[in-house]
Amino acid sequence: MTTELTALTLAAILQMCQFGAYAWTANKELGTKFTMGNRDEEPNPSQLLGRHKRALNNHFEGLALFTIAVIAVQLGFASNPVTQACAGFYLGARILYVPAYVLGLTPARSIIWAVGFLATLIMLVAALL
Repeated sequence: MTTELTALTLAAILQMCQFGAYAWTANKELGTKFTMGNRDEEPNPSQLLGRHKRALNNHFEGLALFTIAVIAVQLGFASNPVTQACAGFYLGARILYVPAYVLGLTPARSIIWAVGFLATLIMLVAALL
C-alpha cells in the first residue's frame, strides 16, 4: 500500500474513533434513551458536545477532499516524496485538530486545519503536474 493510501486508511480509522468519542460524549450527556431514539427534538448540546460534533463534521469535509487528492495521485501515478509528505502532514494535522478543537485551542486549531488543507491542495496540484 502506498504512503498516501496508508494515510487515507488511517484518517478513516481516526474518523471512526472521533465518531466514537462524539457518541460516547452524547450518550453520557444526553442519555441512551435520547441517542437511541428518533431525535425529533434535538436538545441544545453542551459546549463540549457541540465541539465534538463540529470537529467530526469538519473531518468529514476534509476527508472528502483528501480522498479526492489521494485518488488523483494514485490513478495519475503521481506519487512522489512531496505527495507522500503531504499525506503525512494531512494525517498529523487531523490527529492534532481533534483535541485542539475540543479543547478550544485558538488560534492553534485554525493553524492546524490550514496545514491539513494546504497539504491536500498541494497533493491535488501535484496530481495535475
